[in-house]
Amino acid sequence: MNVKASRNPMKNPLLLVFCAILLLPGTACSVVGERVDTDQDWAITVGMEATPVNSLIYIAEDRGFFADAGVELEIRDDYPSGSAAAEHMLEGEVDVATAAELLIVRMALEGKGFHTFGTIDEFEHQYLIARADRGIIELSDLEEKTVGVPMQTGAQFNFDRFLLLNGVDGGVVTLVDVQAPDAIDALATGEVDAVVVWQPNAATLKRTLGDNANVWPIQNQQPTFCALLTTDEWADEHPGATERLLEALARAEDFVASDPEGAKAIVQERLGYDRDYIDETWPEHVLSLSLDQSLVIAMEDQARWLIDSQLTEATEVPDFADYIDSRPLETVRPEAVGIVR
Repeated sequence: MNVKASRNPMKNPLLLVFCAILLLPGTACSVVGERVDTDQDWAITVGMEATPVNSLIYIAEDRGFFADAGVELEIRDDYPSGSAAAEHMLEGEVDVATAAELLIVRMALEGKGFHTFGTIDEFEHQYLIARADRGIIELSDLEEKTVGVPMQTGAQFNFDRFLLLNGVDGGVVTLVDVQAPDAIDALATGEVDAVVVWQPNAATLKRTLGDNANVWPIQNQQPTFCALLTTDEWADEHPGATERLLEALARAEDFVASDPEGAKAIVQERLGYDRDYIDETWPEHVLSLSLDQSLVIAMEDQARWLIDSQLTEATEVPDFADYIDSRPLETVRPEAVGIVR
């Protein structure tokens, strides 16, 4: 999907002349794809994983911001991953999904008909946790060790880059596929020498292993983005709906800034976490609406990694501008848009 081409038909001079004629008294002109905000209320279903990266959605719901914006929101947060939520979005079972940017990359490489219209969190919560009793004290000790990594995920991308930036030869580190649900048992029982995990498993493992855990953050100040996704078809059929959704989320962002303790309490209660965990992990998140050029750069890096690692049949990095529609966010919070066109 090319947002700039397909969503801006008024740039066609012939169409402008045609519409000018039709807009004479007694005539009408309808331009397909041109967004028109309406007074209509929208029922929107959001599919997502139950995780703090979706905190703005939980806060907006709790504070009644969606209702104020004319949105009747249904949250389905029983998906095991953002990938699963996005799959159901493409199938039409939910209208909007949230997922990390690597999924945008994968779907773009496959030519799916979708786009992102904003991100709601930038977070760094991925860690390498190693057992000290396996002799892993320094990063160089990873050589000849076995590390459990959820393969073909953003965690593997970040770990590969982490090893490179720290001068560790990844070729002498044995990687085995350990997905997130199995990571705690795999390390606690000694099945592997170390694991790459994210929250809340990282906090659980640190508590479980105690002094036997050596921990390194692996994202090197490169955040993961939680993106709002929808299909091109749904957006075209619901003009103004994404703007309404973003209006509520913008108010939630303002609430986080003005009352962080209240925001934490909402998320803690919704997700059933204890307060110590919320306090420990809250600084890992930047809860704000954004469409920044750093998102595009991150996706380009990940696309090259997938291609170079032969994890995709694609051979060229997509133009990710084709999968970003910044206009709704430019309407709601223009200062949050920093995409270079």
